[in-house]
Amino acid sequence: MFLNGLGRGFGKGLGRVLVLLVGVLLFSIAAAADRPVLLIFGDSLSAGYRLPADKAWPALLEKQLAQGSKPYRVINASVSGETTAGGLTRFPAALKQHQPKVVLIELGSNDGLRGLPLDKAKANLEAMVKLAKASGAKVQLLGMQLPPNYGPDYTLRFAGMYEDIAKSQRVGLTPFLLAPIIQRPDWFQSDQLHPTAEAGPSIAQMVARDIRSLL
Repeated sequence: MFLNGLGRGFGKGLGRVLVLLVGVLLFSIAAAADRPVLLIFGDSLSAGYRLPADKAWPALLEKQLAQGSKPYRVINASVSGETTAGGLTRFPAALKQHQPKVVLIELGSNDGLRGLPLDKAKANLEAMVKLAKASGAKVQLLGMQLPPNYGPDYTLRFAGMYEDIAKSQRVGLTPFLLAPIIQRPDWFQSDQLHPTAEAGPSIAQMVARDIRSLL
């Protein structure tokens, strides 16, 4: 009888613990859902190429924002190898699914590296900015620069593309996503294009500073 009573007591105690754990989980899910969404829409530089997800700069940005008075839930919808054309194709669905309050657009690098026409890349980026603004989201463009071997004319036009869009569409601009690490070759992977895990905090800090007014 003693063992039976002990078993029943243990069962009740376990049941209470399970109810408590479920309650905590449901509360955490509800709290996360209440946070406004910041959508990062980019290519491999934001997708965290060859990095653990928690070491890429978008994850580190979310941690930094969580320390503020109004934390955001960061959704990283970046895809390695993405071009502006590919991004524009899937952008409306991403906006509908996540309903972000803030959108960071980091695309164009793959267009430039492939030597694609910049007028088309610019048009695609402008279309995404307009779609984001029409959805009610605030927008920050995350610009890039090309290596000098692409020629001065193409590289200058490429960098200027982001400035022109930011000015004409009246959105925020981070001129060069890799600016904090460009002088640190040891913070790039062997391809000399993608950041290492050590580079993540510096990039996240710069982006957090640049988007402060949007938040």
